[in-house]
Amino acid sequence: MTYECILTERHGDGANGMLQTGLIRLNRPKQMNALNDQLMDELGQALLAFDADATIGCIVVTGNEKAFAAGADIAAMKDYDFQHTFRTEYISRNWETMRRVRKPVIAAVGGVALGGGCEVAMMCDIIIAADNAKFGQPEITIGVVPGAGGTQRLPRAIGKAKAMDMVLTNRWINAQQAEAWGLVSRVVPADKLMDEAFTVAGQINSFGQISVMAAKEAVNRAFESSLADGLWYERRLFHAMFGTDDQREGMAAFLEKRPPKFQRPE
Repeated sequence: MTYECILTERHGDGANGMLQTGLIRLNRPKQMNALNDQLMDELGQALLAFDADATIGCIVVTGNEKAFAAGADIAAMKDYDFQHTFRTEYISRNWETMRRVRKPVIAAVGGVALGGGCEVAMMCDIIIAADNAKFGQPEITIGVVPGAGGTQRLPRAIGKAKAMDMVLTNRWINAQQAEAWGLVSRVVPADKLMDEAFTVAGQINSFGQISVMAAKEAVNRAFESSLADGLWYERRLFHAMFGTDDQREGMAAFLEKRPPKFQRPE
């Protein structure tokens, strides 16, 4: 497809059945990648297209060196009223598409990830931050509150006290703080950001697709259920893996001291 607000690429040659990585680059540089409806529609379409592509094992979402995304597009929002946002399901309609993606999604964050940009990053499964990255939820400064998970995912990642500090005082944190607080998975030099993201994606791509998707489901379930329910769900997925060719191949390869050859698309 042809997009106006994002760029898409495929990484990896796909030789010998190796899975490739889908790259989605937010591309409104003059607006610091501010997130408007068109961009979010296109992001959702690209995510679902890569998710449905059997040759793609992992997806990376990134921006540019100055901004992952500086937030939702305020110029587009300023004239909205309650009737419009409620009737059109603003945010719910297209921002939540990320939740339907079954394959792992990595956010490669350089520069600022503010407001909606921070929220989109938190929707991803892994956040890799450049050492120049900054995270914040500045909605309070323009008379609103976070609307795409900033008051819900952020406390789950860093705890109530620190989330309150960020949401109520417009406190921005740098990449090192974000890693120490548990918001990001790892921090790398800015010029190594994409290399690291593709390395991580390649590691994920080397494993069996069924177990990768099941593991993602199980971890996400931990945030939406009690411990007892989560453990039950995990156990059922664990049992289900014993019905897969990848489990048989993986365990046989381990015992035979050889690399496994997991199932790949033809």
